[in-house]
Amino acid sequence: MGGSPSFPREALSPERVVIVTGGNTGIGYETAKWIAMLGAHVIIACRSKERALHAISIMEADFQEEKQKGTSGLTSGTLSVEFMELDLSSLKSTLKFVEDFKALGKPLHVLICNAGLGMHPLTYTEDGNELMFQVNYLAHFLVVMKLLPVMYQSGPDCRVVLVSSVAHNWASFDLDKIQARQYNEANFDRAEYYYKSKLYQVMQMYSLNRRIHQSNVTVNCLHPGVVDSEFTRSFRDDCHWTCLYRCAKCTGVSITPYKGAITSIDVAVNRKHEGVRDVYFDKCAPVTPSPESRNQEKQEELWRFSLACLKDYLTEEDVKDLEKT
Repeated sequence: MGGSPSFPREALSPERVVIVTGGNTGIGYETAKWIAMLGAHVIIACRSKERALHAISIMEADFQEEKQKGTSGLTSGTLSVEFMELDLSSLKSTLKFVEDFKALGKPLHVLICNAGLGMHPLTYTEDGNELMFQVNYLAHFLVVMKLLPVMYQSGPDCRVVLVSSVAHNWASFDLDKIQARQYNEANFDRAEYYYKSKLYQVMQMYSLNRRIHQSNVTVNCLHPGVVDSEFTRSFRDDCHWTCLYRCAKCTGVSITPYKGAITSIDVAVNRKHEGVRDVYFDKCAPVTPSPESRNQEKQEELWRFSLACLKDYLTEEDVKDLEKT
């Protein structure tokens, strides 16, 4: 019989290290909180130290409340959570985050690429990339590529979790339009480019798994649901999308950040997913992603383009090591 999506309330080893990008708010906050409450060491990677520390203090209060309720799986006395600075809109910041993490000498068992922007007006980063392309996809691509060697050395069950969206179904892949150079602020379709950024994540899942399929690291993707969170901050100036999201909230179509985090948590911690790769999850169940996302030729085009965009940040050794796995 079916039921509501859920994740196992089973204690995790305190030695298990999990990074959650954007773990200070929304889905990321709930994901980081619950994985930490189950016992793992969680690193919240985001821009603001102040907001991250505030989130951690709220997590502690939530943790004590859940323990008083007798929630199963909560065996540790305190949460093990720390903040690390990561600004995905800057590739320099992204690389520094990677270097700072490596300097800790910690293993890495789960990398949850959760942070993202929704339907942002046309903006280019200091690196010259369209903002949603970089924040939602390219900078995470860099983090994954740089941290894979750490994950290879971290034990038998390591996972990369890419938080995509059902919106990837509405996107097409066009190499010449990735950076939106054909558009200006007036005619830029922010929804289309958000959809595209989510498509790239699903395509990355396939491209990466092809290269590391014999390793201890698996890559999976998911749709969290239509979540009532700070995701809407990017398009509060757009009456059309703001109205649609308000309607979704009023009609019960949108869900809470906790419910939106359930699939992320499940894919990250559920023992039944050990060794599982190339799966796109929705409500904790495998579903088939779009035909466009499964086009191998286009996946490889995106892969090559991504490497070109990151040529100043990825060494030949980074790429060769990946191809050898």
